[in-house]
Amino acid sequence: MTSKTSTSLPDNPPVQAQETYILLVEDEPLFANAVSKRLGKAGYQCKIAGTLAEAERQVNTGTIELVLLDMRLPDGSGLDFLAQLRESEAAEIPVVVLTAYGELQDAVAAMKLKALDYLKKPIDLDELLITLETALKRVKLTKSLEYSHQRESRASKPEEILGKGPAITQLREQIERISELATRAEEAPPTVLILGETGSGKDLTARIVHRSSARRDSPFVHVDCAALPKDLIEAELFGHEKGAFTTAYSSRTGLIEAAEDGTVFLDEVGEFPYSLQSKLLAVLERRTFRRVGSSRERPTAAWFIAGTNRPLEEMVEAQTFRADLYFRLKVLTIATPPLRTCGDDIILLAKHFAEVTARRYNLSVPEFSADAVNAMLNYPWPGNIRELKHLVERAVLLCVGEQLTASALMLDDYLEETRASTPDSLSGMTLDDAEAALIRQTLESTAGNVSEASRRLGITRMALRYRMQKHGITPQR
Repeated sequence: MTSKTSTSLPDNPPVQAQETYILLVEDEPLFANAVSKRLGKAGYQCKIAGTLAEAERQVNTGTIELVLLDMRLPDGSGLDFLAQLRESEAAEIPVVVLTAYGELQDAVAAMKLKALDYLKKPIDLDELLITLETALKRVKLTKSLEYSHQRESRASKPEEILGKGPAITQLREQIERISELATRAEEAPPTVLILGETGSGKDLTARIVHRSSARRDSPFVHVDCAALPKDLIEAELFGHEKGAFTTAYSSRTGLIEAAEDGTVFLDEVGEFPYSLQSKLLAVLERRTFRRVGSSRERPTAAWFIAGTNRPLEEMVEAQTFRADLYFRLKVLTIATPPLRTCGDDIILLAKHFAEVTARRYNLSVPEFSADAVNAMLNYPWPGNIRELKHLVERAVLLCVGEQLTASALMLDDYLEETRASTPDSLSGMTLDDAEAALIRQTLESTAGNVSEASRRLGITRMALRYRMQKHGITPQR
């Protein structure tokens, strides 16, 4: 068995190396001694086990904080040892796998048993040190996230989808079916595409799908494709190696890798750069990825959910979104309904937001007046649930009485518009006049957004522009 060593040593040992005990399970003495010596110079405390029996004894001492595990030992398979370790009291010990055979099957099997990483022999000792440092950082971060999650769970109840109407009931049924499919799947479940307008609850839907599945105890990683800088999104998503680009001073775990066997939610996937869509497709197809600056493929067991408010089919036709990626994402679909279609559930949500806001700031919970209820039911809610939440929060914080009125919600102007659009006001109008009035009203309610207005009117954008030109209407933003 050979090993590739390097003469350069880090100037300072990593912080987590101090008093960190690492168990190297390896039957080749020369290689084991080389690794042990190098780890010692880096500040780690290294113990060596030449057999699985000795490794088990060392683990049972309770001092081992990470295991470097060879796949082929004289008294058995490293995979069998890893499986037994995961069933023991020391199940949480992180493991990095070493294999001389370079078989991806071994690596995938080890990752399914929650190995943190794997390295192919011959090992570059510099790469080994970087891998150990990354693995220990990840363990520390995971423990911190678990603590935060437990503290958050004690502090507040998880958000749920509220509503009793047909639109919300259908959404809830879609979530239940997909979560059940994900629980049954032995491998990674099919990708899910959540469609819906901005503010309609795509992120909450994705979190509930994750929480309802068998992966609920694994990480949920939210990736905002619209917010990530286009020149950094590849490194953020896939990770990078030290020196991969000018500012890559150390290796970094990407968001996909951080998800482990949990869920990756690609929010606003329609904004994902076209130049990187082939790489994302490769991850979904092959279940492997490469860090920027690395030639080594790493397996992933994550479940991928995507969300978008963009018309992906039109983007495919315009060649701004790959057709193969689109079809790979939409294996299962969920449609979050726009708030304007939810009927009385609008009032249910408004009362919920009022109660939450009042409880947070120790205020009395105001009631909604009749005109406020009427205004909320008639308002088209272009910002959907997010807009409703913000309007109600503002109204509760500024409320000086016991009731919230349409004026407090800033919807009194809309009530005037709806009264002007009653059947009586249409008397004496020609069909062209009525059409022009409806177009003007819809454009005003969408702040001049022609695309949104065409959707609400049920016609194409081209048809709407033709009618606007016909009636001399210019959208005012």
